[in-house]
Amino acid sequence: MPATIWKRHPRYSIVLFVILIATSFILILSGSIDNPDSSLYHRPHHNPSATIMSLNDDIEQRLERSEKYYNKALKDRKALLDRFGPRPEDVVTFPDHDKPYTICTFRVAHDISIIIAMPSRLFALSLGTRTHSVTFSRPSFLFGRNFFPAAFNCPYEVRHLGTLADGGKWVCGLSRMEREPDCVVYSFGISGDSTFESELLQNTDHCKIWGYDFSVGGFADDIPKSERWRTNFQPYGLAGKDSAPSADPKMYSLQSLMDMNGHDHIDLLKIDIEGWEFEALEELIKPYLVSGKPLPFAQLQLEMHVLDMRFVKFLGWWQMLETAGLRPFWTEPNLVYIDYTRATPSLTEYSFINIKGDNVLTRPTKPRHAHDAVYV
Repeated sequence: MPATIWKRHPRYSIVLFVILIATSFILILSGSIDNPDSSLYHRPHHNPSATIMSLNDDIEQRLERSEKYYNKALKDRKALLDRFGPRPEDVVTFPDHDKPYTICTFRVAHDISIIIAMPSRLFALSLGTRTHSVTFSRPSFLFGRNFFPAAFNCPYEVRHLGTLADGGKWVCGLSRMEREPDCVVYSFGISGDSTFESELLQNTDHCKIWGYDFSVGGFADDIPKSERWRTNFQPYGLAGKDSAPSADPKMYSLQSLMDMNGHDHIDLLKIDIEGWEFEALEELIKPYLVSGKPLPFAQLQLEMHVLDMRFVKFLGWWQMLETAGLRPFWTEPNLVYIDYTRATPSLTEYSFINIKGDNVLTRPTKPRHAHDAVYV
């Protein structure tokens, strides 16, 4: 009988045969997936210890590689300083319009162009054919992008939190903070925008934020009511030293505030305090340099208000940050300030990672408490 069917309907028989083979293969494969110990599809047993060891090796290699690149940037800085100094005292923070690496302000009758003046070169970019008066700000080519580039690589993902305008910040490794059981965030300079703090809370499970700003009465309405319990606010200012008890507004050093709150670490430190950052960070960092202990925070989101600060002074301050273990992984000028004031980009955002000590970004194995470890 089967032979008769084959002879009468050969095409039908071939299709039926293919269907039977395919069905058998699917059933075998399905059973193998359900049973990891099957011989066809064997998936080795997951070993958390092996995974942790691999992560340890990986994070150490990534940090070492980034440090190697950063040391190259330090050599390049010295070479640039020799070229435009050679002493730091000889370098102008924001050169005049007629100096190298500046954008000129000019009036043109037939063609609107941006003229970029560089040593022995002149470039023009045509923008149109109507008569206009064009004014551009002087970018910090020498100051920011060349002398102090964000030459370090965050070993994890880099993500922007908050508004894309003034107030948002670039964060390294938010995924490392998502389930950190005792995640601590300090935010200095709240003003009227809390979109950064709001997004940080909504993207983490346990992070709590301590906010400080004597110019406002609390966080803005950007933070949902459901997340307010994870915030703490005081109308204090950040300074290098504590003010007198009767002072108004009250000013405290970062270490004093950490002592008040009972904190021994900060996972993310955001500072935007209109120029006070230089004194505050200098007074904070110096004791750690003397003791050799690592800074108490894992990363720093900082807006620098350089304004009229001399290059040589800023260089010394910046090198202090580097000596303490801070490495910039992101930078951008405050374009809102530049556009509004038509001034130099003396307000610049920087994000740093702290490569020294045991913190959430240099410790890949597990959270601070072993019983809360989550293996991925």
